[in-house]
Amino acid sequence: MTTPPIRLGVNIDHVATLRNARGSAYPDPVRAALVATEAGADGITAHLREDRRHIIDSDIDRLMDSLTIPLNFEMAATTEMQAIALRHRPHAVCLVPEKREERTTEGGLDVAGDDNRLAEFIAALTEAGSRVSLFIGHDPRQIEAAVRVRAPVIELHTGAYCDLVAEGKPEEAALELAALMQGARLAHSAGLEVHAGHGLSFATVSPFAAMAEIRELNIGHFLVSESVFMGLGPAIAEMRRLMDSARG
Repeated sequence: MTTPPIRLGVNIDHVATLRNARGSAYPDPVRAALVATEAGADGITAHLREDRRHIIDSDIDRLMDSLTIPLNFEMAATTEMQAIALRHRPHAVCLVPEKREERTTEGGLDVAGDDNRLAEFIAALTEAGSRVSLFIGHDPRQIEAAVRVRAPVIELHTGAYCDLVAEGKPEEAALELAALMQGARLAHSAGLEVHAGHGLSFATVSPFAAMAEIRELNIGHFLVSESVFMGLGPAIAEMRRLMDSARG
């Protein structure tokens, strides 16, 4: 059986972070999305946070009008965000935990502890035509809960593994990678489509791209950071090359 190709979703949030730091019109995250498209991205990810710290509502409006590849709309599972998603009906909606004080998304969504509410929340988005994914850890309880709430996709949180690699802790990193691999296999066997992301870089992407169960990786902060030195298009193209090489 041939392993399907792996998709690359490029997260443009931190292009907007840089723009908002000066309150100017640039750099434009929509322009970044178009560059990413040309460089080989299969989709664009944008997280509209409740505090609008990076992506803002008009960015979503323009992305929906401009993109020729799918938009993955990251959001908290709130009434406000659901209304925005139902109005725009993006290709995909990824539900993530969100706390005002965090710098970036910490940990995965607690699906097991909120499954009744999430089942209804997801059903409305699915009926509107959006593919819903849940950003979760590799805990089997959360994966099993994702099945119960009828989410077709999960995205595994790779941040802890990437942090352990950066901290020079290979043994702990290997254990975390093994747990993520086991989680991907469990989810795949349960009929879920498996994605992964958070903190991935040139140094950490290959093990996940090599996992046959994973269909998509979503990567943002590293690519925006690396673009300072090599340009956004070349950074995305190099990530695409590493992913395809690992996929074999």
